[in-house]
Amino acid sequence: MATQKLYAGAKLREIRVKHQLTQKDFAAKLGVSLPYLNQMENNNRPVSTTVVLALAQEFGMDVTELSTGDSERLVSDMREAMADPVFADDTPPLADLRLTASNAPALARAFLSLHRAYRQTHERLASLDEALGREDSRIQASPWEEVRDFFHYCDNYIDAMDRAAERFAGTADVRTAAIAALENAGISITFGDMDGLRGYDANTRSLQLSNRSSAATQVFQLLLQVALLSQDKLLEATLDFAKFQSEEARAIAKIGLANYFAGAALMPYERFLAAAQEDRHDLERLATRFGASIEQVAHRLSTLQRPGAKGIPFFFVRVDQAGTITKRHSATRLQFARFGGACPLWNVHRAFETPGRFLRQLAETPDGVRYISLARDVSKSGGSFGSPVRRYAIALGCETRHAEALVYADNMDMSQASAYEPIGISCRICERTNCHQRSVPPLERRLTINADKRGVLPYEVN
Repeated sequence: MATQKLYAGAKLREIRVKHQLTQKDFAAKLGVSLPYLNQMENNNRPVSTTVVLALAQEFGMDVTELSTGDSERLVSDMREAMADPVFADDTPPLADLRLTASNAPALARAFLSLHRAYRQTHERLASLDEALGREDSRIQASPWEEVRDFFHYCDNYIDAMDRAAERFAGTADVRTAAIAALENAGISITFGDMDGLRGYDANTRSLQLSNRSSAATQVFQLLLQVALLSQDKLLEATLDFAKFQSEEARAIAKIGLANYFAGAALMPYERFLAAAQEDRHDLERLATRFGASIEQVAHRLSTLQRPGAKGIPFFFVRVDQAGTITKRHSATRLQFARFGGACPLWNVHRAFETPGRFLRQLAETPDGVRYISLARDVSKSGGSFGSPVRRYAIALGCETRHAEALVYADNMDMSQASAYEPIGISCRICERTNCHQRSVPPLERRLTINADKRGVLPYEVN
């Protein structure tokens, strides 16, 4: 595949403004002319090798940050938004979307926020009979979606929270450290038969954990409680920075950040990264090493994006039995649908059919990028007979250029084009013309309807 040119105008402007430099001074430090810098900042020219080296030498920058995937995320999200029927007659070409994502990312995010609010309004109007007379019928973005987008555009890595968790974990046994921290704060800990996972009473300063849950879950819940009690100032400062639109979103995000702290303390960054490289990202070995679950390990691998010490850029997703995405993150060029389910050709959907087993898949997206994807069911027992079982499946993957670092790539023939499953993001923005699982026609393509012919689809995509 041809090497892609690097356009990073928005990132260059961000660096210049951060260091309070004029374009003239910034150009001098980079060793380029003022007109050349101006063209790079406006994405009329790609970033040259000279500039990349100067950024590393003059500003100590991790040059991998120049291509963080934000532009690809925005393009993917805007294409999905533009698939809304309201834009049927005014769909901009893909080139315009890429130009907006690169040159005006703030405008792109504002558009996505507006579209999200529109969808929320449309859904409320569709069920007007239920909304009439209710005090909570305000028109605003879903708090859950707002929080999900916050983590999405932070690259699922919160540096201050991650480093605080790493300092807390130190080199001691993290379960012992968590219990000691809570007991030193005057909190009593008991394990009992309960339906939930955790219950904390602030008045009696008592914490109860379910003895039905696994050891990994118990440790995670201990660390989550540590985060809520000992890291409150850091949590609140991060929430202030995020500027959520509602108290509900802020409250959801606080739990999300506490969960982030718990995962980062259970699997401290430097130790976990070193272990992942040593074990070639074997999820089961890592789960045993750190006393974590398979899902916790997979999720943590997708967060290893610390500047200067990045791990393999993974995508991570969790889906339910209906195919709805309940967790999503991608540090790769592959992005997930913001609304609805994932591509039905993806192996994550087949994981429910083979519980307890890892499924491997080689896949190729319409842009020609090839991935190795690992899928597994992560069903969660209720802990007693008759309790409902929560059924999910997860997928973890990366581009095949990282295959040598993955134990799961062993003995897979990646040289044959026929070995790769043709997957997409969602049918409305997938450009494949002959997909046998297509549910709706693709955006930006004309259709031919012939009543005398019927192929795989009831229409032909031109």
